Amino acid sequence: MSDIILLAQNFLALFVESAPWLLLGLLVAGIMHELVPVTFLEKHMGSASFGSISKAAIIGAPLPLCSCGVIPAALGLRRSGASKSSTISFLVSTPETGVDSVSVSYALLGPLYAIVRPIAAIFSAIYAGLMVRFFAEPDSHINKKDQVDRSQSSCCSSKVTPEPVAKTSCCASEHSHDHDGADMTSQTDNVQSSKVTKVFAYASGKLLEDIVVWLLIGLALAAAIKTWVPTDFLTQWGDGIIAMLVMALIGIPMYICATASTPLAVGFLAAGLSPGAVLVFLMAGPATNVSTMGMIKQEMGARTLVLYLFSVISASIGFGYALNYLVSSFSLASMIKTDSHVHEHGANVQVIYALCALLLAGLMLRLGFKKLKNYRQTQTQQSACCG
Repeated sequence: MSDIILLAQNFLALFVESAPWLLLGLLVAGIMHELVPVTFLEKHMGSASFGSISKAAIIGAPLPLCSCGVIPAALGLRRSGASKSSTISFLVSTPETGVDSVSVSYALLGPLYAIVRPIAAIFSAIYAGLMVRFFAEPDSHINKKDQVDRSQSSCCSSKVTPEPVAKTSCCASEHSHDHDGADMTSQTDNVQSSKVTKVFAYASGKLLEDIVVWLLIGLALAAAIKTWVPTDFLTQWGDGIIAMLVMALIGIPMYICATASTPLAVGFLAAGLSPGAVLVFLMAGPATNVSTMGMIKQEMGARTLVLYLFSVISASIGFGYALNYLVSSFSLASMIKTDSHVHEHGANVQVIYALCALLLAGLMLRLGFKKLKNYRQTQTQQSACCG
């Protein structure tokens, strides 16, 4: 019974910790979906070129989105025209590092990790994007054809629309100039208000509905790992390839952001893990989780998911070995902290996190009630039709 209570407490703590970042990710996704032109995304991230993959990695690296917040943001990018490879690159670099995690890394782990983490995140993201580009994007020519078809249809429609404007007389424009100016201002305000409404409607509606199941599954699994997998289990494997594989396999399903993974890394360093093995956890843990894997399989297919996981594991282990080599060869151990103390959020920050958790739970409950209502209406209609 005590384990169940501890599991529930860990689940609640993870839910509260991830709530503000998930809401931020939903908001970013809503803004990108409604306000960022599709042509902009197609220009910078729409192709599977090396330039688009690199831009996605660099754009995502400084964003303060964790492994939960990046899911809706990446989903919004993909549905707005980004290629598979660019989306994967964004999915890897964004949660692995950020402005917040770099500062926390410097404070808790030392300057070496603050330098290595963003570099490793960007290059591992480019590597993952290239893997998807070469082995999982055979439909790129179809995407380009669809984009051409959409652009052609928009050109055709634009040829038809100027016709009513040409029929407007000069006299009419002179007499109604003031009224037209007022009407245009009113229409602009209405359009802006409509866009803001659509941003929140899409973020809290369709997008949240698409990820809520995997989100809850990922949080539950992370809570189970936190409850039943002791730290000693992670530190008993030494410092070689076995230790790095264990850290990667443990980190992959965990629902943890780059900032929250840093205090755990402090504990691993204090327990005797090598800097490279800790870096594997810092890369693989935030980079992916059960929720991210479910979204990738649903939106981009099983092959992309396999390549994504292979890229995350191989890149994290490769950078782990590279860090161990640098530390031993250039005597960089003094740039790593192993005695940092972890501080909890202040009272004001805890209130913000709690309010965000309540808001997120409310949005989820609203979706649940809406689905239940629609289900009941469907059953009623079916019974009336059959009767």
